[in-house]
Amino acid sequence: MTTDKPARTLKLNPGTAAKPPADPYAPRRAPVRPPGPARAKSVSASAPKPPRAAPDRAGGPRGAPLPDRRERSWEERNDGRQGPRPDMRQDQRQPPRQDPRGRPEQPNAYGRAPAGLRGDERGWSERPNPRSGDRPGRSDPYGNPRDSRDAPYGDRAARGPSSAPRPVQPHRPDLARVGNVRGEIRLNKRMADLGLCSRREADEWIARGWVLVNGEPAVMGMPVAPDAQVEVLPQARHQQAGQVTILLHKPMGYVSGQPEDGHEAAATLIGAPSQWRGDARHPADSRRFAPEHTRGLAPCGRLDIDSVGLLVLTQDGRVARQLIGENSGIEKEYLVRVHYAPNGPHGAGVVTQDVQSVFPANKMALLRHGLSLDDQPLLPAKVDWMNPEQLCFILKEGKKRQIRRMCEQVGLHVVGLKRIRIGNVVLGNLPVGQWRYLGAGESFA
Repeated sequence: MTTDKPARTLKLNPGTAAKPPADPYAPRRAPVRPPGPARAKSVSASAPKPPRAAPDRAGGPRGAPLPDRRERSWEERNDGRQGPRPDMRQDQRQPPRQDPRGRPEQPNAYGRAPAGLRGDERGWSERPNPRSGDRPGRSDPYGNPRDSRDAPYGDRAARGPSSAPRPVQPHRPDLARVGNVRGEIRLNKRMADLGLCSRREADEWIARGWVLVNGEPAVMGMPVAPDAQVEVLPQARHQQAGQVTILLHKPMGYVSGQPEDGHEAAATLIGAPSQWRGDARHPADSRRFAPEHTRGLAPCGRLDIDSVGLLVLTQDGRVARQLIGENSGIEKEYLVRVHYAPNGPHGAGVVTQDVQSVFPANKMALLRHGLSLDDQPLLPAKVDWMNPEQLCFILKEGKKRQIRRMCEQVGLHVVGLKRIRIGNVVLGNLPVGQWRYLGAGESFA
């Protein structure tokens, strides 16, 4: 059986109308929470937040519209006035323009301009130096005087020199000069003259409170009279007793002081493996090597890099003052092998054998006395022939390369130099590159 009715589609909710298609550009709505049990809301979440206050713009009321932020030309920013730009010289600048409040545009003590003005409206391209206006009486970045924040430029003159006299400072006499007038000298020099220690050690002892002057603790730099009683506490004596003096037979190629030009210092040879155990003439010292014995070692009298012989290194300031002090008179003895070279070591007429027979007697007299170095006359020296090619020098001073420079002035060329004695201490049989302690019974003077 057939029917004329059209076929219909089965619908689940026949009473519900068809929904239009969703607009893709419509704003999204918050999802609707299905009904359920009531929830407890926190006060902070439910309380409405206060609206944010608009910032203060150009000194106007809160909420005022912001100024126009489009880029304006120089003529517009200066009311159509043609003038120099801020980066020109001070004598070409125009007077400062007024800000919206009618005040001159003037940075405060921290270098900030009034609120509401942009950088291009302040009249300068960069922020001024904050230190240029920290104190009154100084000038601003344009050279105008700055005395008050609210006063216009030029209302107050820049501060000049005060007419009030300066207060008289209390007189502080120079301790060294007053000491010279009264016959007094500084304490550290007095202690060094007494042979107690060096000046550096004296300053260290005074700072630690180990020195008493007339029974009272000493003060750094104080002048003392010649008859003042200077006392050193046992702590200083104990520290001084632990200081050592080392005798080293320096080999060639080592420098006496700090390393230089790629050459090592002679102090690097001080160690347990290179300590000499002595012989019958110089028995071994009872002290054993300790690492602290290498700290603060100072050479007393230099030896050139191409010279060998006795080199003294010490921690004791008294020994250093005795050997290289201003008034040191300790003799140093050297053996010097020479060639006679009247025209220089590479010139003609060099004599290498039997130099004594060809060396003039008047030049030998000059070696002993009459030469000068660095425009200063040398002290008398003892110079004698040890053999036809070797001289013996005994000097009481030690200028840089003194013997070599002395020989050059009289036509001699030094080919070997060895120091064998300093005062009463001799090199003896100490092997090259080895060292020993200064014995308890030995003394340079």
